[in-house]
Amino acid sequence: MTDNSSSAAAAFHSHVFLGEGHEKSERKTWAVIWLCGIMMVAEIIGGLLFGSIALVADGLHMSTHAGALLLAALAYTYARKHANNPAFTFGTGKLGDLAGFTSAIVLAMIAILIGYESISRIFDPVPIHFAEAIPIACLGLAVNIASAWLLSGGEHHGHSHGHGHGHAHEGHDHDETHEIATAGGIATLEIFEDGMPPRFRLSAESGLVLTAQASSVETVRPDGARQVFAMKSQSGYLESIDEIPEPHAFTATVRIGDRHYPVVFEEHEHAHGSAARDNNMRAAVVHVIADAAVSVLVIVGLLLARAFGWLWMDPLAGIIGACVIASWSYGLIRDTGAILLDMNPDKGMAGKLREAIEAEGDTLADLHLWRLGPGHLGAIISVITNKGRDADYYRARLARFKSLSHLTVEVARRP
Repeated sequence: MTDNSSSAAAAFHSHVFLGEGHEKSERKTWAVIWLCGIMMVAEIIGGLLFGSIALVADGLHMSTHAGALLLAALAYTYARKHANNPAFTFGTGKLGDLAGFTSAIVLAMIAILIGYESISRIFDPVPIHFAEAIPIACLGLAVNIASAWLLSGGEHHGHSHGHGHGHAHEGHDHDETHEIATAGGIATLEIFEDGMPPRFRLSAESGLVLTAQASSVETVRPDGARQVFAMKSQSGYLESIDEIPEPHAFTATVRIGDRHYPVVFEEHEHAHGSAARDNNMRAAVVHVIADAAVSVLVIVGLLLARAFGWLWMDPLAGIIGACVIASWSYGLIRDTGAILLDMNPDKGMAGKLREAIEAEGDTLADLHLWRLGPGHLGAIISVITNKGRDADYYRARLARFKSLSHLTVEVARRP
């Protein structure tokens, strides 16, 4: 017997799986394109007016730089405009990964071209016009630094979810600090675990007096399990004697004197690492940083070549730059390719999903976990149970996994 039942609300849900700050990233990418475009036109026109072929060449190089960023910007724009298009079964969240994969291929081709040209110049050196080449390389470095600043300015890596908590585990967030208004003043209850096992801490502002004998915390978990935590006095606060078992999802009733105050603690699991990363922005930043790294190497090589006559330093700098770009390209191809092939993006979360399903004796028969977009995961879960539970029960159990933006649950009855 198979049960695919779910609530009506779950049946009709959004398929918009764009990353957090998608429109902001889109605006920043277009701004960098305008910067590169202006520099490209200025260099080409200036080179033609003043007869500098080196300046024209750098302007043409800047056009490839702008083209790579244009790919990222168009991916952002297209994904946003078609986010609600039903033709995309799982939304347009992966478009950024496709653009990142394409950019990585372009980076690999650039690395090969730079390496080939550098090796050719070792065996067939060409005259270097230091007076033109060094200022142009410095100008290119300045443009790349400005581009990197525009792309990353104000951007926070990882993600924030607006919880007012003092500490977060790797892989999940907690609402761990709560203020309690009492007749005698404000009390604060928190779960403290900085370098120690998790325990409750109860503290008070001026005017409220707390004693260990007149205070306690009782937790009630979703399955009905209860636990009472006695308190002991510490320097300026009360602390529970016993440790708090995981997970930290329960209603805590705080006893202060003869009054009781309920406080709800929630635990949320979020995607981390490659599952949450915006690979479209990452590819744009890698293009900029790769160009900046090459500019630095070129400047160093040119300065040494001019000072000591080491003409081989210029092609050597190109070979090193090609190797660096190739390494970054490989990392992008590996990560974006894994997403495009629907590989498991977060093995840690997959294990926690299994634990959540099997904690009460059920069996997780099948699990498919894949990435829909930055910070958005899809999952298909097949459960075998001998209890009278339906799909909505397991949806509720997995509600703390906030990154599961599209969840399909199949329930089979064990004889």
